[in-house]
Amino acid sequence: MLLFHPPVAKPSEAPAGIAQLAGALLAHNHPCSLIDLNLEGQLFLLNRTGLKKDTWSRRAQKNFESNLTALRSKTLYQNFSRYQKSVLEINRLLEIQGIDSISINLANYLDTTLSPLNSDHLYFMAEHPEKNLFYPFFTERIPALLEKLAPRAIGISINYLSQALNSFALIGYLKRLAPGIPVVAGGGLITSWMSNPARPPLFKGLIDHCIAGRGEAPLLKLLGITGEKASCPRYDLLPITEYMSPGFILPFSCSSGCFWNKCTFCPERAEGHNFYGKNHSTVLTELTALKQHTTPVLIHFLDNAIPPSLLSGFSTSFPGMPWYGFARITEHLLDIDFCRNLKRSGCVMLKLGVESGDQGVLDQMEKGLDLEVIGKVLQNLKYSGIATYIYLLFGTPAESLVEARKTLQFIRQHHETVSYLNLAIFNMPLNSKEEHHLVTSPFSHDDLSLYTDFHHPHGWNRKEVRLFLDKEFRKDPRIAAILKRDPPFFTSNHAPFFCMENTKTKGSQLETIY
Repeated sequence: MLLFHPPVAKPSEAPAGIAQLAGALLAHNHPCSLIDLNLEGQLFLLNRTGLKKDTWSRRAQKNFESNLTALRSKTLYQNFSRYQKSVLEINRLLEIQGIDSISINLANYLDTTLSPLNSDHLYFMAEHPEKNLFYPFFTERIPALLEKLAPRAIGISINYLSQALNSFALIGYLKRLAPGIPVVAGGGLITSWMSNPARPPLFKGLIDHCIAGRGEAPLLKLLGITGEKASCPRYDLLPITEYMSPGFILPFSCSSGCFWNKCTFCPERAEGHNFYGKNHSTVLTELTALKQHTTPVLIHFLDNAIPPSLLSGFSTSFPGMPWYGFARITEHLLDIDFCRNLKRSGCVMLKLGVESGDQGVLDQMEKGLDLEVIGKVLQNLKYSGIATYIYLLFGTPAESLVEARKTLQFIRQHHETVSYLNLAIFNMPLNSKEEHHLVTSPFSHDDLSLYTDFHHPHGWNRKEVRLFLDKEFRKDPRIAAILKRDPPFFTSNHAPFFCMENTKTKGSQLETIY
């Protein structure tokens, strides 16, 4: 079986989905090959010549090889200004590849005439793959692959909206080239589309099989393989030295779903995902094996939130490598010794969904968080040398301008303990139980939309939220300083490298040396 990871996604680390599927297939002695078309496709575009339109582009072209080499070395991450320059120059070479209605960067792909949430547009892309920016790459790479590997089936992992249009161009091209080879699609975006019970079967005549959720067991069943053996992801089948990071980042999932699963308006809850988690010994065994085969410089835990039981285990026993991931703020983190043990285990950064600095908003969202506890935990993590990547959500039904300003005040008050910030405007998931209490309307006319629009009970609609963020929140000097140090395009994927031990930070990066 041939497994593809399509463009566009951040090219900083290997794709976890197809690596996990490969592990399951090979555990049953079913041959497979992995191809990261995202990494290969972006490098293909970056290496194109003859598009140097201006001074910046010509300089970016001249510096491309040195910038790419620097991005793969640890030295660059000791100076944020140099890092920023290298990333922006590499990204410039992607930007100038944009044509007509298409724009592209290191993290996204947009077409102003075609929506990734419109099935007619996706079918159009499949029928006219030559209109896709990656078509020249597909025509150069895919025929040789099919001839060499002669796959009996092709799997495509579609996780992000930025991959959708390119994935369907790829599918359309595959159907032209090898109409007899069945195409199987899975991944986060396919799962979200399939979770809507009112939606008819997806993409008949184009995709032969769609798989929702954890794909290992359904894929094995589809291939006629009975049972499911224990397996580890097979990252060694991918070009692990070619990603745009200073060494191999090991993506790893300890669980699927969310152990809390109570937050209102959460897509995980709305889509009805069940929680599944591995125990501490299994996690350690798998990580130890993966470490031997891939020699990672960093572990990226992909969990929605690392379960507290595993954090407790990590604080006493961990296989000796730096790591980061999402966690919930729990009472464990009120213990400064616990936080210090996490640091000793290798934790360099925790991503935390704080969402709001108003207690009433948190309570109505059923976050299970207390602002006083949040403040103490942020202090503990700071004192322990663990960086924080804080996620805030504006425009929820419980919030108004008054509550949003309380969030501004909370971050201002705790700015010394906040390493990075992610600001988002709330989108209400389709089929959310809470939408029945609000006046709703279609989010868009696209039939594959994942959200529903609503009339905000306090008149705190998206336009007003954007104005507040632009005119007040981002303008606060202490908050602006936090936002300024976010790594461009790679954001949280590269942030841990600026928080490692002995990292000397210069320019606009963190002043504290962890």
